[in-house]
Amino acid sequence: MTAFKKAVLFIHRWLGLVSGLVVFIVSITGCIFCFQDEIQDAMYNYRHVPVNTSPYIKPSVLQLAALKQIPKGKVGSVAYMGVTRSAQVRVTDEKKALHFLYFNPYTGKFLHDENPRTNFFIVVEYIHLYLLLPAPVGKMIVGVSVIIFVILMITGIVLWWPKRKTDRKRSFTIKWGSHWRRINYDLHNVLGFYAAVIAIVLAITGLSFAFDWVEKGIYKAGNLGKNYESEKKEFFSDSLNKSLMPKVPVIDMAYTQVTKQSPNAQMYIFFEGLKADGTLRTTAYEKSLRYAFNDFYTFDKYTGQLLSYLPNAQKSTGMKLSNMNYDIHVGQIAGLPGKIIAFIASLISASLPVTGFMIWLGKRKKKPKGQKVREIAHKKTQHHLAEATVNKR
Repeated sequence: MTAFKKAVLFIHRWLGLVSGLVVFIVSITGCIFCFQDEIQDAMYNYRHVPVNTSPYIKPSVLQLAALKQIPKGKVGSVAYMGVTRSAQVRVTDEKKALHFLYFNPYTGKFLHDENPRTNFFIVVEYIHLYLLLPAPVGKMIVGVSVIIFVILMITGIVLWWPKRKTDRKRSFTIKWGSHWRRINYDLHNVLGFYAAVIAIVLAITGLSFAFDWVEKGIYKAGNLGKNYESEKKEFFSDSLNKSLMPKVPVIDMAYTQVTKQSPNAQMYIFFEGLKADGTLRTTAYEKSLRYAFNDFYTFDKYTGQLLSYLPNAQKSTGMKLSNMNYDIHVGQIAGLPGKIIAFIASLISASLPVTGFMIWLGKRKKKPKGQKVREIAHKKTQHHLAEATVNKR
């Protein structure tokens, strides 16, 4: 092994030992989370409603229905998830606990009050993002570990890369009939190589949730270094317009305009401003439970005036890429095949710290070469002495 590869191996080995546990946890939780929508749809009836040709009831009606369930609560968002799906209203109660309330979007019938703190997949998501630690601490630990994981994947490819053409075929296959140590070695190297590109993409898209500079980097990379100020401009509601508030609820006015301008969208989410100068933000998504390809609206929360409208078709490449980030991260950008690929890549990523640790442990237990030679020579000597004794008899 060359001095360069020895240095790479040293970096690979010790960074792997430092980050291995966190990488395993993040990868296995990501693996579990891939099919969370499909699993929850199969488990919970309240996520579905019968097909109905009637229009949705207005969001203000859903807000009132939610506040009947939690009288002193504060509504954060109203979401129409799809024509065969229940509407979701997120409410924070007086104790600051968050509730996901589900309603029939055609009749307003209350279906379920979900506590996100006890939902298995939301807990898995929090472990994936924060390790159940306080968000700033957990996010930093996960983010740094994922950066190390990217370095490990790159150094792993450098170490794996075969020197000779004759070695390439052997490097692409797992020798199942060999000793378990050899199989473990092949699982680490061969599976790591096959999953490397997808794993790095999943890691980088995941890093954008931990670090703003990664999200900005993806945006700039998509735009070849350019910034579009119109996409970054912030809008504010004017509190002086409180006296001009229309009789029709502003959220209903926004609903009417958004459904007219984005009639083909399958999912609409309305976010209430949390501050006095906040706005009513609305996003219309092309597909249900998919977050790429969306039209974005901003309304004055007092007058209902449209402050900004940014359809997907007019977004820069960088912003489109940023909007795709979540869907790429969980694989759903490519539908079911994409989720399967993300699932397998995450599973392999979870296995790499385990197989890598087994390799490291095995090498530590190996006897020094000189000692092995002495033991073999000693055994041979004992064997010859035994044979000589038998012959004498």
